[in-house]
Amino acid sequence: MFCFNCGCRLSEKNFCTGCGADVGLYKKIMYTANRFYNEALDKAKVRDLSGAVVSLRQCIKLDKNHIDARNLLGLIYFERGEVVAALSEWVMSKNIQNEKNIADDYIDMIQNNPGRLEAYNQTIKKYNMALTYCQQDSLDLAVIQLKKVVSMNSRFVQARQLLALLYINSQDWERAKKELDRALSIDANNTMTLRYLKEVEEMTPTDEERIRRRKEAIVYQSGNDTVIQPVGKKEMVGLQTLINIVIGVAIGVGIAWFLVLPSRIQQVQTAVNERYREVSEQLDAKTVEAEELTTQINELIQEKDSLSNSLSAAQGNKVLIQANTDLIEAVLMHMNGTGDEMAIADALERIDEAYLQNEATDSFKNLYQVLKDDISAVVAKNSYNIGYEAFRTEDYDTAIENLERAFRYDPSNGEALYNLGNSYNKKGDTSKATEIYEQVAALFPDTEKARKSQNYIRQIKGE
Repeated sequence: MFCFNCGCRLSEKNFCTGCGADVGLYKKIMYTANRFYNEALDKAKVRDLSGAVVSLRQCIKLDKNHIDARNLLGLIYFERGEVVAALSEWVMSKNIQNEKNIADDYIDMIQNNPGRLEAYNQTIKKYNMALTYCQQDSLDLAVIQLKKVVSMNSRFVQARQLLALLYINSQDWERAKKELDRALSIDANNTMTLRYLKEVEEMTPTDEERIRRRKEAIVYQSGNDTVIQPVGKKEMVGLQTLINIVIGVAIGVGIAWFLVLPSRIQQVQTAVNERYREVSEQLDAKTVEAEELTTQINELIQEKDSLSNSLSAAQGNKVLIQANTDLIEAVLMHMNGTGDEMAIADALERIDEAYLQNEATDSFKNLYQVLKDDISAVVAKNSYNIGYEAFRTEDYDTAIENLERAFRYDPSNGEALYNLGNSYNKKGDTSKATEIYEQVAALFPDTEKARKSQNYIRQIKGE
């Protein structure tokens, strides 16, 4: 642990041995933040993701620069299917610690896979569409969209919760319980999932109740339907029982005498009709199944075409995401007041020039220009000093790079342009040196730099 004031490593004392600052409370805050982080690790190991999120947020409140906490929070969001929230945490982690940060690997894992990135985009769009359908009371359409969402991103806990809620609304308790069980397998202690599951279990009969109902009823099969008929219990005793027996014997004798052969014929005909009905139902089921498979094949073909068409768009999205990431890094460094204008300039220069000129929004361009104007004076000065020192030590490649940057950020700096021409001349690139000297003569006429530049031009041309 290091001192917040001077950066010196702290000892067991409650004051900094480097600057004497009182660090007692600071150490307690850092220990508490680490305790919340360790608590989140324990919860994540048993898949209590919701509890881990709460602990990690407390940790970050106490120590906003806790890199491990932010990276773990991003992993938990990603595990729950919340890709946007995960990317946000990883980008902030990368801005806090740019070097040797595993967040780079997590971001690259998503950005370098256009197919996965497009799948996440489609998942979010379909989930938002399902929410819109719910608001419009089109619940069947919402169920269809949510089924597609969980098929594309099986770990999207919020989508499974909403799908289960729609099943509860339609009293489809079994499907609701299945979705909630899957959500619990991802996030074992999610309060909303547990509340929905409790509601479903209260409405679902227990195994004992089912067994009792079956015992109290006669169950038989009628075609594809299971018929449950309650047992009517009547006790027949005495004279009534005797009369019933006599009537039954008489009816049995009459049936045996008059209806044996017609009954047999009827039984055979009934069996034939039953078999015919079963074959017809099976044929209808196969026909429906074939139609469903044909529909699925057509949908898959359309989805394949859509993915092929969106491949180039995904590449464009990658450039957009990278440009926004670089601009966010530059803005955060500027807001943090680190004073590292050169690093801010590096982040701005990583932004693709073609995207900035052709595709970037006006707000993006304005923010880029404002940030560039704020750092231009310092970057121009530092770059000129580095470039001129490199020129003096005959490191002409470094001199050319920094002098070009100095003139780019401050076009009024004639010394930078003149020494840039000298660097090209010393390096042996006389064509480029002549071009630079001509710029010096045109931009800064009637100056000593212009006169010397014209002399160098004549020397190069052998006049």
